[in-house]
Amino acid sequence: MPEGHALHRLAVEHGRLLTGRAVAAFSPQGRFAAGASRIDGHVVKSVEARGKHLLYGFEGFSDRLHVHLGLYGRFQTGDIPAPAPFGALRLRLATENSWLDLRGPSACELLDPAAVHLLTARLGPDPLRVDADPEVAYRRIAKVNTPLGALLLDQSVLAGVGNIYRAEILFRHGISPFRAGSKLDEEHWHAMWRDLVRLMKSGVRTGRIVTTVPGHRDRSRGIPSRADSFYVYQRTGMPCRICRSPIRAGELAARTVFWCPGCQPH
Repeated sequence: MPEGHALHRLAVEHGRLLTGRAVAAFSPQGRFAAGASRIDGHVVKSVEARGKHLLYGFEGFSDRLHVHLGLYGRFQTGDIPAPAPFGALRLRLATENSWLDLRGPSACELLDPAAVHLLTARLGPDPLRVDADPEVAYRRIAKVNTPLGALLLDQSVLAGVGNIYRAEILFRHGISPFRAGSKLDEEHWHAMWRDLVRLMKSGVRTGRIVTTVPGHRDRSRGIPSRADSFYVYQRTGMPCRICRSPIRAGELAARTVFWCPGCQPH
């Protein structure tokens, strides 16, 4: 499942392609045919990301298109003329200049304003949004004994963070993923938040997650390879870049979590 920075990149790209333009909308697959017919011909006025959700607004139309990619959803875009539809194509949006295809999302639906409010109200603050309040997340974290490694993946606590950011931010701050949320002090949380904002903004700019600093990489110069981009994620058994302890892996919140037992003691 794409992490929050990828959805914000999509929001920027789709905003550039669609905003201010009327869209021809249809669902070749048929599963979103009724919804596509309702937005067909409307002008797109906004595209925004909230955590791992995308919301598209239309002029003269109060409902918004909600997309959640889930594990298998993906977008394709290109210039007109669009290729002939094929396969399980849930939605095509086309303007006079470009086309956008959506396949395999876990959600593609129209939401009225009340439903949009319910959706956004159940999400925690998104580090990539200027209106995000880290205090909201901390209040939810500090009152429970749930492990931090599980809380960081809970989208009602923090929106947009996925398995990579979870593992890497905890390592960068020397915190075990198994530490209880109630054991995290507020000053440490705000340091983690500021770091998340920096890392995720970098991900939006570059389209990649890179959490290592040059001095900790096998190759300190040039663009880091994927193998050089992380401290602990998918490095099970490999030596820690800092203390040389073997990186460990386990299951937490139904996902594999990675940590260094030397730098992140329980």
